[in-house]
Amino acid sequence: MADTPSERILIIDFGSQVTQLIARRVRESGVYCEVHPFNKVSEDSIRAFGPAGVILSGGPASVIGEGSPRAPQALFTLGLPVLGICYGQQTMVAQLGGRVEAPDHREFGRAFVEVTGTCALFEDVWASGQREQVWMSHGDRVIALPEGFAVVATSEGAPFAAIADEARRFYGVQFHPEVVHTPHGAQLLRTFTHTICGCQGTWTMAAFRDQAIARIRQQVGSKRVLCGLSGGVDSSVAAALIHEAIGDQLVCVLVDHGFMRAGEAEEVVSVFRDRFNIRLVHREASDLFLQRLDGLTDPEQKRKIIGATFIDVFEEEAKKVGGADFLAQGTLYPDVIESVSFAGGPSVTIKSHHNVGGLPERMNMALVEPLRDLFKDEVRALGRELGLPDTMVGRHPFPGPGLAIRIPGQPLTRELLDLLRKADAIYLEEIRAAGLYDAIWQAFAVLLPVRTVGVMGDSRSYDYALALRAVTSTDGMTADFFPFDAAFLSRVSNRIINEVKGINRVTYDVTSKPPGTIEWE
Repeated sequence: MADTPSERILIIDFGSQVTQLIARRVRESGVYCEVHPFNKVSEDSIRAFGPAGVILSGGPASVIGEGSPRAPQALFTLGLPVLGICYGQQTMVAQLGGRVEAPDHREFGRAFVEVTGTCALFEDVWASGQREQVWMSHGDRVIALPEGFAVVATSEGAPFAAIADEARRFYGVQFHPEVVHTPHGAQLLRTFTHTICGCQGTWTMAAFRDQAIARIRQQVGSKRVLCGLSGGVDSSVAAALIHEAIGDQLVCVLVDHGFMRAGEAEEVVSVFRDRFNIRLVHREASDLFLQRLDGLTDPEQKRKIIGATFIDVFEEEAKKVGGADFLAQGTLYPDVIESVSFAGGPSVTIKSHHNVGGLPERMNMALVEPLRDLFKDEVRALGRELGLPDTMVGRHPFPGPGLAIRIPGQPLTRELLDLLRKADAIYLEEIRAAGLYDAIWQAFAVLLPVRTVGVMGDSRSYDYALALRAVTSTDGMTADFFPFDAAFLSRVSNRIINEVKGINRVTYDVTSKPPGTIEWE
């Protein structure tokens, strides 16, 4: 368990696609919480965690199905406030003696509930007699309540859309308060955590910073830590935090594969070596990477070779500095949650990911993962708390293989990489100048394996086509293209074609995710 204040909420996960959003909403209100899969939770683990309250998530199973997931029965005897959401409401009802059925009518999407009663969950949010918008996503529904419960809201497809047992502080909602499509959902969750559970909302990044430093010192002692520094947000914040905890016991290794954006390697060296005085090894290895990638066009082959070469170079540099007992990684909480599937089932690999995950087995090092309790926005907040510059903390996500996977369908050369790097820099410069950088999740250019005819001056040109990509997203799982106006796209196109010799056509990618991915490879 994380070493956090006793003011905390336990979220028991039944496999909902939006369970992480429950955690995000709770954290946003200043209350620490953790997500634990239902099959890893017991009476003993609940007591050990010591929550102020428990939230039961939604899930894809049917409560009336044989062997369907359940909360530990003892949960309902511990005197803790409980909020059941969707499947969570249904299993609470079924486990306490009520009834759930699978009706012909199901509810998916926006719906409206009629507030028919009062309860502590609705305090200062909803009043009896109001009609409120919510987001529904359910097939089964409650049809009979356990003893002690009362219905406090109904909808067309859910006669028990919200229920309450005030004496035991048990509440259930058939809708999803964690999604933005339930406008007052965050307020309802806050009422549960603050009013019903008694939390004060005192969990801050400053408090996390102090606790994390204490944990790192306890784990590492006087031993040495190696950190593979990419210049991205996660590894940068992890390195700064660990350095604050153990100083020169940390050695960072920046493997410069030659696929970074314009000026990035120089910025990383300047910030970490010159500003923070962190021990940093900068290995320029672009020749080696290009040599091993010579002639390859398949994206999976490129990713795997880049990953393997990264490990080779990192290991080589680690030996030069005398090795270490610990490896630092910027693992985030979504990675932790997703790695423990509630059903234990396999997932489809869309594309492999490039990180240093293979290093511990080869190098016999234990992991230090100081960010594993945090979401991405919390990592950014921690980075600012640590004094990292906004240009680094607020940087858009960038793939480990970098520009190497933004030149699809053609062998990589230094000339093509330089061409793309220049065009990408112009694009990002114009986005920042327009004040749009922070409104965009990720923006980048892709050099296409297409050459097109153009007219430049009075001459014919036959040069490369470039695609621009910019998306909005909250977590990278889904995304939509950013709606630039025509004047902006025209300005960017003109600059790139005029300033980057070798590109004579610019297009804009308007594909959402799904069906596409954010990156092209």
